[in-house]
Amino acid sequence: MSGDESAWLTVLAAILGGALRVSTPFLFVSLGEALTERAGRINLGLEGTMVFGAMSGYAIAYHSGSAWLGVLAAGLFGVVFGLVHGLLCSLPRVNDVALGIALMTLGLGLAFFFGKDYVQPTAPRLPAIALGGWSDSPALQAALQVNALLLVGIVCALLMAWALRSTRWGLVIRTVGDSANAARALGFPVNAVRAWSTAAGGFMAGVGGSFLSLYYPGSWNEALSSGQGVMAVALVIFARWSPVGCVWAALLFGGAGAIGPALQAIGIVQGYHLWNAAPYVLTLAVMVATSSARRSLAGAPGELSLTR
Repeated sequence: MSGDESAWLTVLAAILGGALRVSTPFLFVSLGEALTERAGRINLGLEGTMVFGAMSGYAIAYHSGSAWLGVLAAGLFGVVFGLVHGLLCSLPRVNDVALGIALMTLGLGLAFFFGKDYVQPTAPRLPAIALGGWSDSPALQAALQVNALLLVGIVCALLMAWALRSTRWGLVIRTVGDSANAARALGFPVNAVRAWSTAAGGFMAGVGGSFLSLYYPGSWNEALSSGQGVMAVALVIFARWSPVGCVWAALLFGGAGAIGPALQAIGIVQGYHLWNAAPYVLTLAVMVATSSARRSLAGAPGELSLTR
């Protein structure tokens, strides 16, 4: 194999590894947003929930000595943020988009305030699963070091897709999301369903945040998030509100985020910062590509504010 072929093989392996790592927070946050929106509500506050989950998960892992306890704590704090959003949105004349932005700011502020003492300490990291032992390529072996949370996220996506399609509570969520009046006529508690769906979405976002601080990059700092929570909204639209679609969309966005570091690994540094902007460019492209009147709302729950 020539030097050029070896270099580009390294790039492809690095993009694959980056897609598997970077996609994990995208996956969890998008699954949480997909569930929230299937119940007829938009939560733009998941960025703040994710960052607070990263901080709280790191703090609990540091004090307890268990990374998995940190993941659980991050998810529970996410439930609190989700419940606050869900209950406040149940009040008359409360706009879910505006409230989400307010909660995003609150989550970021609380994370930065309480997280000052955890910038230097080192917390336990989540373990990795080596799936590349069959290969002789060190680059491919490194790329296939998969965190268990990614596998958990894929299983959650499959279970969520099955549950929304085949279970009673899935039918209730879809009915509430498509027509609140029909749901009330059937005796479903619309506000309660939306509140608990938003809380479950917050749990997923908190877990996604814990991945950032406990595995990749594996530390807590105020610049930890790069807007994954906000981009999750575009990702859910791109996935057409499908949990399985969220898996593929998260991998796509994760791979886009890995292009810059992969090129830098073989010495291509020109335009490095431009390549690092690939996920944001992709987000903009997705929003433009799905902005037509016929395509943008295909599959969208009827009760979402963006459909009215």
